[in-house]
Amino acid sequence: MTTKIYIPRDSSALAVGAEKVAVAIAAEAKSRGLDVEIIRNGSRGLYWLETLVEVSTANGRVAYGPVKVNDVPSLFDADFINAKPHTLCLGLTEEIDWLKKQQRLTFARVGVINPVSLDDYIAHDGYQGLKNALKLSGADIVKAVTDSGLRGRGGAAFPTGIKWNTVLGCESEQKYVVCNADEGDSGTYSDRMIMEGDPFVLIEGMTIAGVAVGATQGYIYLRSEYPHALVTLNQAIEVANKAGYLGDNLLGSGKAFHLEVRRAAGAYVCGEETSLLESLEGKRGLVRFKPPLPAIEGLFGKPTVVNNVISLASVPIILDKGAQYYADYGMGRSRGTLPIQLAGNLKHNGLVELAFGATLRELLYDFGGGAASGKPIRAVQVGGPLGAYLPESQFDTPLDYEAFAKIWAVLGHGGIVAFDDTVDMSKMARYAFEFCAVESCGKCTPCRIGSTRGVEVIDKIRSGKDHAKNIQLVRDLSDTMLNGSLCALGGMTPYPVLSALNHFPQDFGLPAETQAV
Repeated sequence: MTTKIYIPRDSSALAVGAEKVAVAIAAEAKSRGLDVEIIRNGSRGLYWLETLVEVSTANGRVAYGPVKVNDVPSLFDADFINAKPHTLCLGLTEEIDWLKKQQRLTFARVGVINPVSLDDYIAHDGYQGLKNALKLSGADIVKAVTDSGLRGRGGAAFPTGIKWNTVLGCESEQKYVVCNADEGDSGTYSDRMIMEGDPFVLIEGMTIAGVAVGATQGYIYLRSEYPHALVTLNQAIEVANKAGYLGDNLLGSGKAFHLEVRRAAGAYVCGEETSLLESLEGKRGLVRFKPPLPAIEGLFGKPTVVNNVISLASVPIILDKGAQYYADYGMGRSRGTLPIQLAGNLKHNGLVELAFGATLRELLYDFGGGAASGKPIRAVQVGGPLGAYLPESQFDTPLDYEAFAKIWAVLGHGGIVAFDDTVDMSKMARYAFEFCAVESCGKCTPCRIGSTRGVEVIDKIRSGKDHAKNIQLVRDLSDTMLNGSLCALGGMTPYPVLSALNHFPQDFGLPAETQAV
């Protein structure tokens, strides 16, 4: 009897030796005359346990991890292919507490299936959403997405249904669907995990979007630093084309949708949708003035849906299970689930998918396990390099777009980076300005010049030069960038700068009780 062994092909798992582990297990099984089939799945997102090896049994998969090459002989000696005990045995994968406490909708298949196996995808409810969508009118599909409460998972949290409805209402001989897969925020990797671990869910979501708005061509604008995702996406697109899930006649419906992957330009600013479109057209990635909105005049001047990976990957379950099913998760106007990426100084970094409403404290301690250093967690940055730094007093804030807005913070792409009490927040404020200076497209003065001056002023504050004057100058400069920048790169750089100054004034040479002004 053949034993199925699952070993991740996810790039983070590969970075810690998954490929060598797979080769070692195959060689060891062969030398012992054992019949095994190695299946390369995506990562479950428990990155402190990679390489996570799973053995299929009648009772479910049994996990072992973190497995190194030199662990392989002892695993076979312990008869791990029959799920026997070993010091690395974690029990049934589905019973691991870290996974059991999650609510995986978008990531339900990631780590479970072979990413490029269409049969695996379909066996796990794949393409049910598209089949349902092909029976509906474009307006009915858009209504389902609107009623679900799905909002953009890329940062702005704009209602997805409204964006789609705008494109649907435009008259044009050509429309486009563009996936923003230029995932560049620090501490984020959910887009990569979907593309490497379940590419068909993204393809299906984009196809549904195309059917909904009348677009026949889609593009995935993929971060240039994601070579493994590039290979996986292209393999999956080829499979989908051959099986009739892409092409001129979707499942015999007479409707067409074609899809291509385009590599990004390696610039952070190209994550902004209009700069992305400029780059996709073969131009320098400069931010466009709005209006016109991309939904009306987007790629090549045509109506264009531009959505993030997670937004589009959330669509199939809405069309499969229904809008209300999805809307039943979450709180307030934040419906559904959010893939949260834990990074930084934490014992257990990885991906956690939960309904909106969980608190930062739960994530940092119940899932993250507290600081890896054992020291107190002093600050967390949520939402990438443009996100605010939150102090311990705000750790009980629920993950909700409006709740975060009330404390002048953003959820962004769901990345959380933790810092212990050794962090110098004045250095972090300086880094925010420096990051903006390096990544600015240069089109608007507040971003281009303001960020450069910001680095200089922070340096003066840190050296004690004209202290009070320069503190006020940082605030004035931040106000100019916040209100005068053309896009969110310059417009949101003040979030990390001012939050560091307001919540951690002592790091800037101010009394600890100093209040924000």
